[in-house]
Amino acid sequence: MGSQEEIKIEDDFILIRFQNDSDEVVRFERQVSTGLIQFHFGLKGKAKFIFNQGNYALEMKEEKSLLLYNPQKELPVHLEIAPQSWIISVLVSIKKFHTLFSNEAEYIPFLSDDNREKKYYAEENISPSMAIVLNQIFHYNLNASIKNLYYKGKGYELLSLYFNRNEDPNADHCPFLIDEENVLKIKKAKEIVIANMAEPPGLQELADQVGLNLKKLKMGFKQIYGDSVYSFLFDYKMEYARKLLDSGTYNVNEVGVQIGYSTASHFIAAFKKKFGTTPKKYLMSLSN
Repeated sequence: MGSQEEIKIEDDFILIRFQNDSDEVVRFERQVSTGLIQFHFGLKGKAKFIFNQGNYALEMKEEKSLLLYNPQKELPVHLEIAPQSWIISVLVSIKKFHTLFSNEAEYIPFLSDDNREKKYYAEENISPSMAIVLNQIFHYNLNASIKNLYYKGKGYELLSLYFNRNEDPNADHCPFLIDEENVLKIKKAKEIVIANMAEPPGLQELADQVGLNLKKLKMGFKQIYGDSVYSFLFDYKMEYARKLLDSGTYNVNEVGVQIGYSTASHFIAAFKKKFGTTPKKYLMSLSN
């Protein structure tokens, strides 16, 4: 399914999550006022930015970031998101940006006096520590009451890491994750448990499959996804179950079996723990 969520962190500071889990290209268009700086981050898959009524296109690649700024004209977001692709975008006004970096503006090329009125474009690699923050933004699973505060903190953290080109590996909370190979192994672990959510492997088996020791798997998974392996999987399974119920194709027992509950009562209890209501009541609410 293709979806996007726009989070207003502050005035002139907006975060947008694009998630295309379908098998088709999803298109998204949004007007962007003059004076807004655009940061786009490719977490997974690829996408394409379209400009000038389709006369020009700019590729958005996995593990790459794009910075776009044009003080002379509006630069609308016209995005074509490939199947199985995730993008995070940050829109922030140049005015707010100057207040954030007032003492360091001379070190940031497009904030310099020479470039103040010029359009600016940059493509950079996403660093491992930025990848961790981006995944934490994507896999938010804390209390809804602190969601905006969480995104605000992560939004500022993401921008600070973007401009931290002399990243100190020893400064990261989880040093071994600076190794991009380890980050990929953690991502692989997530893919394995999702693909086998009805019968997931044990933690030691999972660690063996991705080539990490058990401690690094547990520590790394928590660092990237903000939760333990099985807590993450529980949330994923419940969201997947909710989508199956939304489809209207399956009854409660069938949904429970699909996500690995052989006993309906166990599935019902788990669903209620997550959503505060039973699957049956949830289905009834859909038809009201």
